[in-house]
Amino acid sequence: MSAPASDLAARTHTLRVQVLPEDIDDLGHVNNVVYLSWCELAARAHSDRVGMTLPRLLELGTVAVARRHDIVYHVPALLGDEVEVCTELVSSQGIRARREYTLTRVADDKRLAECVTDWVWVDGVTGRPKRPDGRIIAAFGF
Repeated sequence: MSAPASDLAARTHTLRVQVLPEDIDDLGHVNNVVYLSWCELAARAHSDRVGMTLPRLLELGTVAVARRHDIVYHVPALLGDEVEVCTELVSSQGIRARREYTLTRVADDKRLAECVTDWVWVDGVTGRPKRPDGRIIAAFGF
């Protein structure tokens, strides 16, 4: 059974970014770490959109920290490209959550990269693993 459309909308977010000169490495294309920064920007924008800003998460006593990133690169992005970063929070169970990303060049719909990030919920003060407040999970459609 698939998730209701409202839940899926709460779990997904799309962000567009423009490749800037500072994103380019010595090989003339976007540096690998820039893709990861775009993924993190999309995750933060998604969280903000559903009302789970950093101050709100801290107020609720739990924040997410990255445990692992796995990125597969396909085609390089180049200076001036517009890139669409689509993210979906695909699972949330206990103290763990998983987010997937696709990065696509807008001009020709070429898949540039895919990323999967495993997140762990931790206490915002102690940094120790902690189950997130139910309001957090509900905001993301779970």
